Amino acid sequence: MSGLIVVDTIAALRAQIRDWRQDGLRIAMVPTMGALHDGHISLVRIALEQAERCVVSIFVNPTQFAPTEDLDKYPRQLARDIERLQEAGAHLAFTPGVAEMYPDGFATKISVGGPAAGLETDFRPTFFDGVATVVAKLFLQAAPNCAVFGEKDYQQLCVVRQLCRDLNLPVEIIGAPTVRDSHGLAMSSRNAYLGEAELEVARKLNSVLRRTAAELAAGANETSATGDAAEALIRAGFRKVDYVAAREAGTLAPWRRDRDGRLLAAAWLGTTRLIDNVEIPGA
Repeated sequence: MSGLIVVDTIAALRAQIRDWRQDGLRIAMVPTMGALHDGHISLVRIALEQAERCVVSIFVNPTQFAPTEDLDKYPRQLARDIERLQEAGAHLAFTPGVAEMYPDGFATKISVGGPAAGLETDFRPTFFDGVATVVAKLFLQAAPNCAVFGEKDYQQLCVVRQLCRDLNLPVEIIGAPTVRDSHGLAMSSRNAYLGEAELEVARKLNSVLRRTAAELAAGANETSATGDAAEALIRAGFRKVDYVAAREAGTLAPWRRDRDGRLLAAAWLGTTRLIDNVEIPGA
């Protein structure tokens, strides 16, 4: 098989999936909102290791944006995305429009509790309802054996795993390590909003998190350490810090030192909101 298949309707997607299923092929999916970068391509490579066929969805999902957020200016570069997927060896790109995913009369949403509570939800209360709904739709449309999500959006990864467990969706969820630039900045489509001076500040987010995670692992008081981290980010040039928080790695419940931990943060640089997370070593 050669070349990338590009479809924009559910019917065409399902027809191709049906043909692959009849041939006994295992299918992996990588859901994206486009503006693909090296982090996305790393997910595609993992998907290709896990299955004979890789499906990548490109859909800027309006239901996960609040009215005050950046839906209209979110970067869109479909032609370049298709080129990158072709180069990476993906087999199918699913590029539906909003009317295809949410036709007139659409009135259903999925709400996930557990790991969706707190952190992002404190600042974006409808975000994970939108994520859960679109991911469930994509899984029902493509029926993949597995799907790959990046650990950069760590809370989202936990929410998707909860979604599949609770709804008995037969999709294996694979978490992929965060891809970073040479200075440690997590790859993100929103990095395109940043100028050179802002990028220099943005790269300090990961270094502050790593230092704080090491302090926590060494026994530092959690409230003091996370508060100090937020202050360090402000001093570094961030405009506002939404949260720096330690959580249990699997459930995102409050962290206990005898459990694997994750330190998560969200902070504003100008009008751009960045998120990142690191393991708490030795937890």
